[in-house]
Amino acid sequence: MEMKKGLKIATIGGGSSYTPELIEGFIKRFDELPVSELWLVDIEAGKEKLEIVGTLAKRMVEKAGVPMEIHLTLDRHQALQDADFVTTQMRVGLLDARVKDERIPLELGLIGQETNGAGGLSKALRTIPVLLEIAEEMQELCPNAWLINFTNPAGMVTEALLRYSKHEKVIGVCNVPFNMHMSIAKMLGVDMERVRIDFAGLNHMVFGIHVYVDDQEVTDKVLDMLSNPEIQLTMKNIAPLAWNKTFLKSLGVVPCPYHRYYYKTSTILEEELEAFKSGETRAEIVKKLEDGLFELYKDENLDIKPPQLEQRGGAYYSDAACNVISSIYNDKKDIQVLNVQNKGSLTEIDYDSAVEVSCIVTKNGPIPLTIGKLPVQVLGLVQQIKSFERIGAEAAVSGSYDKALLALTINPLIPSDDLAEAVLQKLLSAHEEYLPQFFTENVLSNIQG
Repeated sequence: MEMKKGLKIATIGGGSSYTPELIEGFIKRFDELPVSELWLVDIEAGKEKLEIVGTLAKRMVEKAGVPMEIHLTLDRHQALQDADFVTTQMRVGLLDARVKDERIPLELGLIGQETNGAGGLSKALRTIPVLLEIAEEMQELCPNAWLINFTNPAGMVTEALLRYSKHEKVIGVCNVPFNMHMSIAKMLGVDMERVRIDFAGLNHMVFGIHVYVDDQEVTDKVLDMLSNPEIQLTMKNIAPLAWNKTFLKSLGVVPCPYHRYYYKTSTILEEELEAFKSGETRAEIVKKLEDGLFELYKDENLDIKPPQLEQRGGAYYSDAACNVISSIYNDKKDIQVLNVQNKGSLTEIDYDSAVEVSCIVTKNGPIPLTIGKLPVQVLGLVQQIKSFERIGAEAAVSGSYDKALLALTINPLIPSDDLAEAVLQKLLSAHEEYLPQFFTENVLSNIQG
């Protein structure tokens, strides 16, 4: 049998604290996914972290005894040249920008979160132009490579890449459906392989439409269990607020942890404002966690992914990212939940929009399963967030102040147009150095009031 050649993978944002997750994922799959070159790429501002995490990556690979070369570089073109897959895990403006994305909305009494509401839009406005630039470079340097994006807000970012980039091989990944699948299987006391969940919706707005164990539907049982305050389906970065039993039964589908922002808005906001007053927003907690992680990573005796990384909020990200790469490479035809072009999967969302749905993953990429109509009780909210993503992506590409304002007024977490304008002006001014598209003569007057 002819041996397949080793793969070259480029990871943009290689200095991320999440990188050990990715390294672990490639190591444990090496027999089926022979990565011979992994290029970790970052920018000058991330050089120190890249060297720290890159050195840990080399120790991990050496301990595992796999022939994977780890390359550290600030030269993105060199990393992209002839790559087979490209993964992106960037944060434009680093964690200091996230702090602003959370604190500025909270100053105005709005939810501050990096993927939802005003903070989510702010992150997208900085991030989308950079990812479109990377996609353009991929067209030139590695046109056959798949772009696997983990950068948040993944839904809006995937929407922009699919709509405005010539590079068509784009997939958005998220650890939320994987965590939900794993947690529900554990809750039911069965192996993950026996559980199938039909996921449908958008990123951080995805629902488990049906849950099966050995092909027997158990959705009602799962909803009944989730109404128990002792059983929580959540993430490290989201308060484990209990669901109302009657609400869950009426909803009839399994919400994801991020739905608490929409169904428990006032309670979440109260908790965030308390944290804000004490100077302990999630962003500031994450900064402390990161500092601690990088101190750990410096330890020359550390040669595994430290368990403390799971506190960071991105646990099992490697399984989401590495699974899709392996399934494309090996033509597995298994089912995974991915952000892809709709192509009729959800009949009431535009054909060319990005959706997060269960897909069959083949050597030619993911094929979304036909879901059909979303249940009427969740359809409106999904369509509203899709409108927010569409207009937000357009604002990021065009630098249109009007479109950015419109996007915020569409979002259900922004209760008025006046608040939308106030928070938009503050966020644009705070991130001016990362938003050149907004600081041209025709939009400056709006920003300056």
